[in-house]
Amino acid sequence: MPIIRADNLSKTYRVADKQPGLRGTLRHFVARRHRDVPAVTGVSFQVEPGEVVGFLGPNGAGKTTTLKMLSGLIHPTGGSVRVAGFEPARREGAFLNQITLVMGQKQQLIWDLPPLDSLRVNAAVYGIPDGEAKRRIDELAEMLELGPELTRPVRKLSLGERMKAELMAALLHQPAVLFLDEPTLGLDVNAQVRVRDFLADYNRRTGATVLLTSHYMGDITALCPRVLLIHQGHLFHDGSLEALTERLAPQRQVRLELKQPQPPEAFAGYGTLEECQGHQVRLLIPREGLTATVGRLLTAFEVVDLEVSEPPVEELIGRLFRQGSL
Repeated sequence: MPIIRADNLSKTYRVADKQPGLRGTLRHFVARRHRDVPAVTGVSFQVEPGEVVGFLGPNGAGKTTTLKMLSGLIHPTGGSVRVAGFEPARREGAFLNQITLVMGQKQQLIWDLPPLDSLRVNAAVYGIPDGEAKRRIDELAEMLELGPELTRPVRKLSLGERMKAELMAALLHQPAVLFLDEPTLGLDVNAQVRVRDFLADYNRRTGATVLLTSHYMGDITALCPRVLLIHQGHLFHDGSLEALTERLAPQRQVRLELKQPQPPEAFAGYGTLEECQGHQVRLLIPREGLTATVGRLLTAFEVVDLEVSEPPVEELIGRLFRQGSL
């Protein structure tokens, strides 16, 4: 049974339609008009227990709105959703014990108190006994490489340390479902890697289900075998990230450094020649014939260096969002 199930999920906001200027303000005061703005339209998907799924889309695509509906913070306008067997909008205590929502641009820790104090408050809220709370805090602190930072006021922590402490607070009650909205937002490269490693390790240890949004493709490629793509409120892809990459880029890029320069016509039949300048050659070669073609190149030419690379995932996904479809 899927632990997350959304069927034709939709959310429309009713907003005031005010015209600019004094006349528009007066008219808005005496005869207010409204218009409907669709944020999410007919989104359907399922997530199995233990899956780590990336939820991708440009700003304003509907990612955060969907996560808020899945966590019960806002009610859907249409469709239905079930998470861990519950209807999120009811916000039942048993449901809240099963989920957590981490938003990279929001914080739950008290600014002037050490994280340890906030963690103890969270433990009391969730009814976790003192001994068990200490054990969980110690385990999470070890996984996140936090020590003295837990006893310093939150305002004195670095952004990376605060994000780790936020994760501790969010995971203290050992939720089965993690909704993570930009958890590495604003972090430096090293902090991003540490948070990714922690999330992967936490998923392996606990079997928790993770639905992750991020604008950093490094988060997605490191953690998410499966991705959902949303554009202007519509879900237009649900499947393997690897299969999507192969579909978008059926060729791989091969760069050669040759001992002796060769004319462009020397590379006929090896693929699509993108560059041939002096000792440097760049080819696009179909994936299915890559090994055989590289072998032929090594036999036919004196190769000083060879590099095979994938096209950047960011570029491929960015192209999809500009199109809004596959």
